[in-house]
Amino acid sequence: MDYDAIVLGAGGAGLLAAATAGQLGARVLVIDHADKPGKKILISGGGRCNFTNLGAGPKCYLSENPHFAKSALSRYTQHDFLALVERHGIAWHEKTLGQLFCDGSARQIVAMLLEECARGGAEIRLSTKIGEIAHADGLFRVAGVRAPQLVIATGGPSIPKMGATGIAFQIAARFGLGVVAPRPALVPLTLGPQDQDFLDISGVSCPVTARTGAATFAEAALFTHRGLSGPAILQASSYWTPGAPLTLDLMPKAADMLRAARRAMPRAHIRAVLAQHLPNRLAEVLAARIGATREMANMPDAELDRIAALLRGLSFQPTGTEGYAKAEVTAGGISTADLSSRTMEATRVPGLYAIGEAVDVTGWLGGYNFQWAWSSAVAAGQAIAARRMA
Repeated sequence: MDYDAIVLGAGGAGLLAAATAGQLGARVLVIDHADKPGKKILISGGGRCNFTNLGAGPKCYLSENPHFAKSALSRYTQHDFLALVERHGIAWHEKTLGQLFCDGSARQIVAMLLEECARGGAEIRLSTKIGEIAHADGLFRVAGVRAPQLVIATGGPSIPKMGATGIAFQIAARFGLGVVAPRPALVPLTLGPQDQDFLDISGVSCPVTARTGAATFAEAALFTHRGLSGPAILQASSYWTPGAPLTLDLMPKAADMLRAARRAMPRAHIRAVLAQHLPNRLAEVLAARIGATREMANMPDAELDRIAALLRGLSFQPTGTEGYAKAEVTAGGISTADLSSRTMEATRVPGLYAIGEAVDVTGWLGGYNFQWAWSSAVAAGQAIAARRMA
């Protein structure tokens, strides 16, 4: 036996798991094929790392088992990670909706995690291919080293240009763990030719309430040359299923606004009215779709109600997503049915753990996925150390 645990993946989850286990007395080795640790951390939050969210809680996560994340999230909270950030003297600020960012650079979070690993004596080997994983006599053998415990912290295939792959799911299959079909999440949606008028206003953004199925998110939407993006759309994309509609509420008080405009602007046409509340190019496209040619004074209540319904329920039929290349995270992953919610250990393979994005737990946009990485990592790190002492 060379180590107490081998951690596959030097991202946020892998580094914190190694640091936690190491500081509790375990000998840990982190292996990654990348040439630098924490690559996704470095590009997150526009380079400032949205490292957690003050509102993080189980309701903010998707999973086939919506209760699975409760244990880890409750035992290592956003406040615990924030305390770690502050102990390292990293200045931070709250942006919107509870999102916490570094004042300086995401490099500070990576440096913090590396320092924590060093405190625990965890070794890190980069530019190292995982290769074949052997398991016999209670030991896992990877890249020429052995340990009785192995942690899958390789993330998902989102953002492949950063070196992301689906190796976590291959390893899971190798050990008989179930995998919930992975798919891109927090990802822009694409539109077809029937929505060319909206594709032609690329760059226009406005606040909306986006709805798909039972999910509703009130943030900004961005029209792009390929379809729809922006925070509200990225949030909704995690819940969207192929063939399902997506609706945007552009104006919650549309009916009242239109009646007020009829009184105040009786000679105006609908485009001029909409342009007072929405970006000009969007107002033009909507006016064309509405098709009303009469002045406001000549529009009966029924017509105003029809227009209000369109503004409150502008419906799209997305053709798909922009895929893993533009997805911030991967939904689905290693099935929680095969993992302990307290330790993240595989229930049928002693000593095997899965954490972070590799698991079928996917957070909302805004620091929630980082918090799951931290919480699941600490749960596994503590279990590794406890198992070593048993």
